[in-house]
Amino acid sequence: MTDSPTQNQGKAWLYLIVFLTGASVMVIELLGTRLIAPFYGASIYVWSSLISVTMIALAIGYFVGGRWADRAQRTGLSLIIALAALFTLLIPWATRPVLLATDSLGLRGGAFTSALVLFFPSLTLLGMVGPFAIKLATSQLDGVGSSSGTIYAVSTLGSVIGTLLLGFFLFPWVGSRQILVSLGLLLFVLAVIVAVFEQKRFGKTIAVLPCMILALAGLCLVPKIVGAGHVPPDGRFSVLSERESLYGYVRVIEQSSRDLRFLTSDASMIGAANISDGANRLTYQDIVALIPAIKPSIKKALLIGQGAGHMAMVLRDKYGIVTDTLEIDPAVAQAATDYFGFKPNGKAIVGDARYEIRHLTGPYDLIIHDCFTGGSEPAHLLTVETLQQLQGLLAPQGIVALNFVAFGQGEGQQALASVSKTVAKVFPSQSLFVSEPGEDFNDYIFLASSQPIDLASPSLNAEQADWLNKRKFTVDATNGIILTDNLNPLEHLQTRKSEHYRHVLVDWFGNDLLVR
Repeated sequence: MTDSPTQNQGKAWLYLIVFLTGASVMVIELLGTRLIAPFYGASIYVWSSLISVTMIALAIGYFVGGRWADRAQRTGLSLIIALAALFTLLIPWATRPVLLATDSLGLRGGAFTSALVLFFPSLTLLGMVGPFAIKLATSQLDGVGSSSGTIYAVSTLGSVIGTLLLGFFLFPWVGSRQILVSLGLLLFVLAVIVAVFEQKRFGKTIAVLPCMILALAGLCLVPKIVGAGHVPPDGRFSVLSERESLYGYVRVIEQSSRDLRFLTSDASMIGAANISDGANRLTYQDIVALIPAIKPSIKKALLIGQGAGHMAMVLRDKYGIVTDTLEIDPAVAQAATDYFGFKPNGKAIVGDARYEIRHLTGPYDLIIHDCFTGGSEPAHLLTVETLQQLQGLLAPQGIVALNFVAFGQGEGQQALASVSKTVAKVFPSQSLFVSEPGEDFNDYIFLASSQPIDLASPSLNAEQADWLNKRKFTVDATNGIILTDNLNPLEHLQTRKSEHYRHVLVDWFGNDLLVR
């Protein structure tokens, strides 16, 4: 039996509804990482938590939505969408208290619980839309398969479009909080339209009133929700700049009482300098800056992980070395120029290192690999395959300097042992130094080369040699794992490091600067 024009028009509306709600699901899921990452990092644990919570919410939503659809006598879809709109609107407001409340649960427990509390309600309600739409679209039993297949196909297509729209267009230009607030308001508009449709088609006058009440409540809350992410600093620090990018929430923070300016991305500190003269304040970079003194023949360098750009500037100003830089985050690259005085004297490349190094030709006398801060681990940049690519860019006597934040003893030491074993798989010679002697949690700097590195170089003065020798470190790599593209448990091995580092930053900056 052929559907009437009225039925076809009704189905078209249903398809539009499931398309929009399907897109909303993916927008909420993807934005979830940007809300949680400044506090818990953009790690595999955060992504796993968001995906798991989304799947749980949709499963429950499908089940409850089907039951509700069978008992609701063809009304109630508008109320479901309105409730989803309200809970979506509340996410930015609830983010700060939820993250602070879950802090004591640790990295994995905190990330999962935060995701569950923040995103489960709205995602569950959006999951209820599909079964309800199937019930409304099915006029006879033999059309159930076709209706359900079409509904879920359109919903999935909406998810695809929502993902592309967010990642390619919205997110690079609009903040995550603003997107969530806008999404909540758009869902309210959709709910009211659906309520009017339900009232006209099914004669249910009660459909519009609940949606209007919820929409008015949401509108009244918008001013408080918009301002919830902006907490005035406590006076110890001032924020000079903050910008949300595709890769993190980038801030430039000053503490004038200590003459310090920081560059941070989410919960990672990636640069520190004096306010007065711009001098670097990260000790591990001072170790790397001595490499040209050990090997005066260095003329060309590559810095992977530009950060504030201090190492490139030291190599230029002190030794006249031309340095190409690689930085994945354009917001970091811009902050380095605007607030830390970085001016490249080689190529300044913005992009993911694993992709970009395939297009570099070299040779480089020195490659500085500085992507492993206290925050999330870009594990794909520390594998045998990556180091082999870097080796291919080195001059015959070239050196790779790799900075790695880790624990040197006890729980978490296996990460450092694994890096040492992985470096040894590619480079016959390696030396290891620590930033702060006597500290277990430290910056560990590997110097690796195909040829032995002469640390007793006559070009080092006595003071430099003594300072460097005090920072020599030996790691027992017997329990290490060779990290490859196929097997790389680095994030798992660095769980203790990530939790410790986050608490160090919380103690240093306070919660207000890490929770938006």
